[in-house]
Amino acid sequence: MRRSLLLTAWLILAYAFLYAPIAFLVVFSFNDSRLITSWTGFSTRWYAALAANDALLEAALLSLRIAAVSATIATVIGSAAGYALARFGRFRARLLFEGAIAAPLVLPEVITGLSLLLLFVALEGLTGWPPGRGAGTVTLAHAAVSVAYVTVVVRARLAESGLALEEAAADLYAPPWKVFALITLPLLVPALVSGWLLAFTLSMDDVVVASFTSGPGASTLPMVVFSATRMGVTPELYALATVIAASVAIMLVLVVAAKFLTARRRT
Repeated sequence: MRRSLLLTAWLILAYAFLYAPIAFLVVFSFNDSRLITSWTGFSTRWYAALAANDALLEAALLSLRIAAVSATIATVIGSAAGYALARFGRFRARLLFEGAIAAPLVLPEVITGLSLLLLFVALEGLTGWPPGRGAGTVTLAHAAVSVAYVTVVVRARLAESGLALEEAAADLYAPPWKVFALITLPLLVPALVSGWLLAFTLSMDDVVVASFTSGPGASTLPMVVFSATRMGVTPELYALATVIAASVAIMLVLVVAAKFLTARRRT
């Protein structure tokens, strides 16, 4: 009994340590004062100030575009890589291929960002492309990093589903393209969605790689927020954090609801 109480208390403290700062941001985003040391009354003035902050809004829109495109690129390439690792068996340079795919998972972001910057500079010197750093190079950099995560998700899904259904379809004389379109691809849909969302989230959250590969006029939202905190945290950032947290909470509720409905239909 005592052990159970200690574990419960430890769990409560751990969750409080993780989520109390977020609750603090949410509460003080409605504080009328600019100071976080005193509560002077409830107000939504900082949300109005956030809506009028063109720099933050432009950075947010740029981050959304970059995240959507980079996640799509990473999903396409990562799905192909995951399929090759799960279905092609042993092939030449498989170990090297796996190592190259897994490198972004273990390398520090500083090394990844610096190496991508040197790659873009070398390509520009040799071919003239890309013409400087900007949103395009950030998109490619985020896609290159996210490919590894999508590959892991897709490979795990294929390993879990096995070959039984694909072999059964082949035994019924279905051509390979039809087996992939009607059996493999539907099985991969949850992994593709999960991989895309994971890549999207990684792109929206990245600061280090984007800082190395971006240029003038291509500052993402995390970069703008990080730069703003050097001058002191403002209530507009509290409001921004609250909006992001609310968006994540809504998505979490929708995912849990979808999971619950799916489990209920199966029963």
